[in-house]
Amino acid sequence: MSMKLDPPFDSQSIEGTSVLRLDFAKLKKISENNPVIPVAVQNALTQEVILIAYTNKLAFEETVRQRKAIFWSTSRNKLWFKGEESGNTFTIQSVHVNCEQNSLVYKVLPDKGDICHTSINEVANNCFYRKIDLDTLELVMSY
Repeated sequence: MSMKLDPPFDSQSIEGTSVLRLDFAKLKKISENNPVIPVAVQNALTQEVILIAYTNKLAFEETVRQRKAIFWSTSRNKLWFKGEESGNTFTIQSVHVNCEQNSLVYKVLPDKGDICHTSINEVANNCFYRKIDLDTLELVMSY
């Protein structure tokens, strides 16, 4: 079995395919210029993992101040207020830090029904809408 390990060129090539293209260089690319840590975002009611994002000092301070999920967009290199365009915001219920203080978990309540931007295209309402078939290494819908 083989899989493409080269990072895809754009998000559409990732989101609209069943081909596994894991971006193992993501953290290396962003860590050179952007001091960030990963944030797992979890639905406080269902415990479902909604998405993985990144935060820096500014984004974390804004999250604490506004009690809304605010991240650092590593692709746009700017503050990302989750749901600013779609209206799909998250209210922070609690924030948890790991033992090494290099990653966080935000437990949130979605303020609207939609969670992931892929729901606009009626793909899914969760960023983890595909699973890896371990026999073929292809992506299949998991919802």
